[in-house]
This record gives sequence, C-alpha cells and structure tokens, in this order.
Amino acid sequence: MGGVGLMAANSIVTPPSPARGSEVFVAAVPLTAAKGPPQLLMSAAYSLSLSWDLQHFMVLSTSPTLPSQVLVFDFQPQDPENVYAALAALSGRKIPGVLLTRKMKKLPNMRCWKVGSCNVDVEDVIHGFNSSWDTDLIVGQHDCRHYTNGLVECLTGEKDVLDRLRGSRTSIA
Repeated sequence: MGGVGLMAANSIVTPPSPARGSEVFVAAVPLTAAKGPPQLLMSAAYSLSLSWDLQHFMVLSTSPTLPSQVLVFDFQPQDPENVYAALAALSGRKIPGVLLTRKMKKLPNMRCWKVGSCNVDVEDVIHGFNSSWDTDLIVGQHDCRHYTNGLVECLTGEKDVLDRLRGSRTSIA
C-alpha cells in the first residue's frame, strides 16, 4: 500500500500512493440488450427516465495525481447482448457475469454522482473486493446494483448508496 521509505534530513518520508485521496462516483448507463427493438426499447426507457431499475450502475474513481483519467469498475453479464442470457436473467436464473475495469478520459456528463472520497489505495481495495466477488449474476439478487453498493461501501464506508441516489437523482452534470 504505502511507498518505499526515503531518507530525508534524518527522517523517513513515505511518498503517498498515487491512488490515495481518490474521489468516488457512481454512474448509470442504459442496460445493454440485443440489437434491434430490444435495444431501442432500453435506450428509450433510459432517455425518458422511466425506470431507475432499467439502468446499469458502475463505480468510477479519479485520482488527484491523474485527474484526466477515470477508472471504471463494474459487473455485468458475460454476453449482455445474448437473447438467451437475457431470458435466463429475467427468469431469475444464474448467468455468467464478468468484472470489468477500464479507463475513460473524463467523467460522464449525465447520470453521474460524486458519492465520496477515499484515503485507501483504490486498486488494492478493488483487487481484494473483486477477488472475493462471486461472478454468477442473478438479476435482482446479485447484479450491478449489489456490486456498486458493496464496492462503494468498501471505498467510502457508505452503505446502500444507490438507495440514497435514487431519492436525489441529481447528477453532478
């Protein structure tokens, strides 16, 4: 977690970890569906804010040392556009899920909320959290909402962040 200790004027100075002091955000995007009418329906529902539950949630983090880089962490079906996987998910059956980590150049302009900051090494926390996360996805029981709530709690200490955001719905943009 920390850094390599350096000697400076008879004292040890430990440089801060580059991932400490990070800001933590939650973002929502439309659920992915099979191309064609299902995808159009999902996009329309998202655009019209018809249902909070028809969104995919993910955790984003920015670092003070690299403010132009946004790290994104989420949990989703292994093949989100597969019609059979969608039917299985909607019927409450387990489907294979995948944990994703990627980079963005900037925070989304819409449906993105700052939920706190953390003074831990984000990458260490994410690695620990992800290594114990069961990747069998069950919609409504073990999905992106549960992942987002759990990861935000590990990073900031706030429990059930999506319940709070559902009440506010005011994004940072």
